[in-house]
Amino acid sequence: MDKIGKFHVLHTLGSGAHSSILHIRREADSKEYALKLIPIDEKDDLKYLEQAKYEFRVSQMLNHPNLVKVYCLETEGGWFSGPKKAKLLVEYVPGKTMDKLPLLRMAKLLRVFERIADALTHMHKQGVLHADLKPNNLILGRGTKVKVIDYGLAWIKGEPKNRVQGTPEYMAPETGTHMLVNERTDIYNFGATMYRLTTLQLPPCVAPSAEGLTMNEKYFLDQYKPVRQCNPVVPPGLADLIDQCLSFNANKRPERMSQIQGTLDQLADEAAANCDPADLEE
Repeated sequence: MDKIGKFHVLHTLGSGAHSSILHIRREADSKEYALKLIPIDEKDDLKYLEQAKYEFRVSQMLNHPNLVKVYCLETEGGWFSGPKKAKLLVEYVPGKTMDKLPLLRMAKLLRVFERIADALTHMHKQGVLHADLKPNNLILGRGTKVKVIDYGLAWIKGEPKNRVQGTPEYMAPETGTHMLVNERTDIYNFGATMYRLTTLQLPPCVAPSAEGLTMNEKYFLDQYKPVRQCNPVVPPGLADLIDQCLSFNANKRPERMSQIQGTLDQLADEAAANCDPADLEE
C-alpha cells in the first residue's frame, strides 16, 4: 500500500494488537502525519471503534505543545455492512519513544521532565487523567522536544470506569487494588517513568499478581531502592522528588502535578546554568 486517498504512505511506524500506524505525507502541501488504522472485521471489533472515538474525544479537550494532537476520526464501510475500518489522523512526531533511549544527561532529562509535567498539568486542569504514562508513551525529538502520546486509557473525571487501567510496572498501588485513577495515581505513573529514565531500572511492581496477591507497604519499602542508590549521578533534588512521587501511601506524594512542574522547572534552570548549552541539544 503506497497511497491512501490524497496521502502517500512513507512507511509503517508501528503496530499493536488491533491497529497499525503509518507515516504518511499529504500531496497538497507535503505535510506529514501519522495515520492509525483500526480494522473492524466482525461485530466484536466494534469495541475498537468505540475506543478510537473515545481517544479522539479526549484529544479534543486538550491543547498543549507537549501533547500529541489528533486531528480527525473517519470510518469506512459499505451501505449495509456497517463500518469496516476506522482511521485516526494524528500529528507526526519525529523522534524515538523514550524506552528505546540510553541514559541521557541529567540537565537535559530535567528539562524534558519539566515539559512532561507541564503537559500533565494541562491535562489535569481539563479534567483528564492520562492513566498510562510510561517511557513508551513519550517521544523525544531534537534537543528537549518531547510529546506525550496515546490517550487510549485516559479517563475523563466524572465518567464511569469499569476496568483497571495502566501498565503494571508503572501502576500505582491503589489503581491495582481499588481501581482508583486520580491525579495522585498519574503522579505515581510519572514518578515510575522518571525512575526508569534516571536509573534504567524499575521500581517494585505493585500490581496484583496473577494469583491475586497484592504488595503491602512494608514489602514495597523493603524492595524499593532509592534513586541515588541506583544512580549517584542523579541530582539530590530530582532524586528526592522521584522518591516522593513513588510513595506507596498516596497521601505522602505531592498533591498536584503543578507542584511537581514548578520544582522541576527550578531544578532544570539550576542545571542549565551549570552545563554547556550544547548538552541540551544533543
